[in-house]
Amino acid sequence: MTTSPQASQEKAAEEWQWLFQGETTAGWRGFRQKSFPAKGWVVEDGCLKHQKDGGGGDLVTVEQYENFELSFEWRLGPGANSGIKYLITEDRSQAVGIEYQLWDQTRGRTARNEAPGIHSTAAAYDLLAPSNADIKIDGQFNQSRIIVQGKHVEHWLNGQRVLAFELESPELKAAIAKSKFKGVPGFGEKIRAHILLQDHGGEVWFRQLKIRRLPEIKK
Repeated sequence: MTTSPQASQEKAAEEWQWLFQGETTAGWRGFRQKSFPAKGWVVEDGCLKHQKDGGGGDLVTVEQYENFELSFEWRLGPGANSGIKYLITEDRSQAVGIEYQLWDQTRGRTARNEAPGIHSTAAAYDLLAPSNADIKIDGQFNQSRIIVQGKHVEHWLNGQRVLAFELESPELKAAIAKSKFKGVPGFGEKIRAHILLQDHGGEVWFRQLKIRRLPEIKK
């Protein structure tokens, strides 16, 4: 029996691919590098961990993705700051893309019980703030998802959708115009690109990283 194109797309959307399952770093390399960093990043207790002040630089997926759902678990060391970036192209000398922000908001200037802002965990960093972000602290792992389908983007945190926006929309363009990215050509446009784990100097653990490709949805 011949499978219809629609059924093939639906089947592909159901298939998860492991980006990291706890043992090997295959599928990752350094940003604008040919291999995995020799320092900074280690496999430890089933996690892909960046060591505090370990160096090594950012990691990117070997493959590129256009429409996808990314699922991952993470936790941060005290005061640590990191993120997962997408729409990453290595045509630029710096790793510039939309970032799902990860930040230990229990210490320092974040301990003032401020409302979630554009630099809070699960924000589109420096652009759009999340809502109702329920963050687990004290060494607990959080679970996050990023969905990019067509120009629609969603950020999820611990089972709740906390942010949704459209690439290339007036809302996003206005946010970019007020951000540190305002002079970056093509920033916020839909492209087929890499996914990046950020080295921001802090201690961060990632585990259960998996991705599935989604069919294009055009409006």
